[in-house]
Amino acid sequence: MYRSTRALARTTLALALAVSVALCSLGSSVAPAADGAIVYTHESEADFAKQLAAKQVKAVEINKRLRTMRVTLADGSHVLASYPKKQEPQTHHKIRYIAGGVIVLVILIVGGVLLVNRRRGRD
Repeated sequence: MYRSTRALARTTLALALAVSVALCSLGSSVAPAADGAIVYTHESEADFAKQLAAKQVKAVEINKRLRTMRVTLADGSHVLASYPKKQEPQTHHKIRYIAGGVIVLVILIVGGVLLVNRRRGRD
């Protein structure tokens, strides 16, 4: 009885392994053949500016690390435009200082409230 249980477990394990390998190979062959894949046409920054002025731009997704913009135009086409280094506005440090100031202000308010509550508890 013990041997039949072990044989059943081996058979089940082998079957599960075979099914998972088959599903993985099926999934990898279907994935690259996706028909809905977006194809981007490369474009210069000047062309993007012209399209923006003509109000042909529907949506823009900016990647600051790669300095690229993925643009969806009003006619449904997709464009990839890049821009030179150090061109985006330098607002990062301003936002950092504002956030730091807000955090310090919140800490001071919480500390004041705790101090007032502590003094009221003594009286």
